[in-house]
Amino acid sequence: MVPTVPPPRRPPGTSHPRDSGHPGHASRAVRHWYENELGWPTVPGTPVDLPTGLRFDVLDAPVEAGYAALRHLVPGSPVAVRADRMRILVAAGSADELPGLLDWLEWGALTLDLRAIGEGGRIEAPLPPGTPRPAGTPVHIPAHTSRTSHTSVETAVDIAVDSSQGAAVWLRPPEPGCEVEPSLPTLSALGGGVGGAPDLVRLVDTMATECHRIRLRRSCAQPLAMS
Repeated sequence: MVPTVPPPRRPPGTSHPRDSGHPGHASRAVRHWYENELGWPTVPGTPVDLPTGLRFDVLDAPVEAGYAALRHLVPGSPVAVRADRMRILVAAGSADELPGLLDWLEWGALTLDLRAIGEGGRIEAPLPPGTPRPAGTPVHIPAHTSRTSHTSVETAVDIAVDSSQGAAVWLRPPEPGCEVEPSLPTLSALGGGVGGAPDLVRLVDTMATECHRIRLRRSCAQPLAMS
């Protein structure tokens, strides 16, 4: 019988690179899912980032404003959450349209907590569905926000508040094997111009309205300045 030699013992507190908790392994798994399962490009480095302006742009707003706008999306429209921010994927090029669109909707004169990330930008890659994520802070739908048309996954999401991979998670994940572009809100869908695509104008108008309401509530909540 050929004697078997046990593998060398690792020092306490260390892990093998193949262990699921190893940061390098987690980043490789995340990158593999985006590049191989979705066919999306990624930005080199750790944590994994997704470039904007290629397959999609992103609207970034407070979670509360984002939830109010979910009714304008179709089931396959990807939406991510990171801490108290919601990131809704929209058609590539939409970031360039946002300033003019806000002016047209008569929101341009106000300072709103709504921004677009487009060509040359990036966002942290949310963890693929089913991937264990670090313990975080639960983010709940605001009490006065209607849950009509929201799926069960949207009632609460564990969000990690640090900057490691896992701080962003999918609220509505993209589907492997499906092209993402047809599900993205686009300006050309105004008036039903594109079959099935969500209307970017309605989405932005709703998000801007909610951002303004948040701004007003915060202003009213501030104590009166001492005269």
